Amino acid sequence: MRERVEQARGNDPLEPPMSAPLADRTVLVTGGSRGIGRAVVEAVHRDGAHVIVHSSRVETGRAVREALGPERVHAVAGDLADVGVAAQVWAEALAWRRRIDVLVNNAGAWLASPLDDEASWDDGWAGNLALNLLAPATLCRLAIGHLRSSGGGVIVNVTSRSAHRGDDADHLAYGAAKGGLLALTKGIARGFAHERILAYAVAPGWVATEIANDADVTGLSASLPMREITPPADVAEVVAFLASGRSPHTTGATIDITGADYVR
Repeated sequence: MRERVEQARGNDPLEPPMSAPLADRTVLVTGGSRGIGRAVVEAVHRDGAHVIVHSSRVETGRAVREALGPERVHAVAGDLADVGVAAQVWAEALAWRRRIDVLVNNAGAWLASPLDDEASWDDGWAGNLALNLLAPATLCRLAIGHLRSSGGGVIVNVTSRSAHRGDDADHLAYGAAKGGLLALTKGIARGFAHERILAYAVAPGWVATEIANDADVTGLSASLPMREITPPADVAEVVAFLASGRSPHTTGATIDITGADYVR
């Protein structure tokens, strides 16, 4: 992925490429320091965007900024599972360039909610709803308010195939939260298309990130139609295209990125 980014930039890594579909746009990516989020940051930066990298810890976001160069990258930090932090992250992100054209809600976690233990069940539901639904919902609300006054923009929410089919018995809350995020995305698209606010969902299956590493993935690749777990770059390329606004009438759509593992 890193090699592809460097090749696309040309000789000067600080300048966007000659063809830069996201030039002069500002993109906020939550959970942007690793996994899918890091790949999205690299893809939109390659395409000319000014990128705000959100991470839960200050140092991880700053490391991405240093890797890509500080001229078009800004780092913000905050634990989105905590009440009120999403609004703080938005305010700090907006202060950088006084505009945000694209919001990518990527931050999330595959938190267990086993039903055989009441405390774990309650904690799992609270954690999943806070991080995987309520925080992105707050950011969507703030983004809509901003984009309405600036002529429109793009929201991309990273959901999951679990939003369609549900998750396993120990992760019921995760599937429910991602399903809620998917419904929210569709509602935003329907409600604000006339104001040129475009909303999309991407629904990955297994992706080669920490979530996959935490799961029991022995033999998983062999069981998949493409015989490999989806690389984060595949998701990032879809997000970068949607962020460009080049297909506005796709608003409201959900793009499945599962390597045909889950086909609707």
